[in-house]
Amino acid sequence: MSAPFPVTDATFEEEVLKSDLPVLVDFWATWCGPCRMIAPVLDQIAAEYEGRLRIAKMDLDENPETVRAYGIMGAPTLNLYKNGEVVTQIVGAKPKRALLQVIDPHL
Repeated sequence: MSAPFPVTDATFEEEVLKSDLPVLVDFWATWCGPCRMIAPVLDQIAAEYEGRLRIAKMDLDENPETVRAYGIMGAPTLNLYKNGEVVTQIVGAKPKRALLQVIDPHL
């Protein structure tokens, strides 16, 4: 079963930008309540979309280079990368159905 995996400034290019599958990156922080609320939803999506979508988690506080490069201003922010480019962004915790409405058209 697929699960969200951690990425860092050092692994972002290889794991996200060069991925053969679309990658949804959860920019989160340990101090962020909404980030904790959305985590189980992302676990479900990772399992259900195995082979079609990968989900990565990036700690905002530990990875300032990527956060700055993509203009991440708050947590949680979810960027969907396809072929190395951001194709959509979701800011804030959303219900699973709302997330999938934004993600599905890009898969």
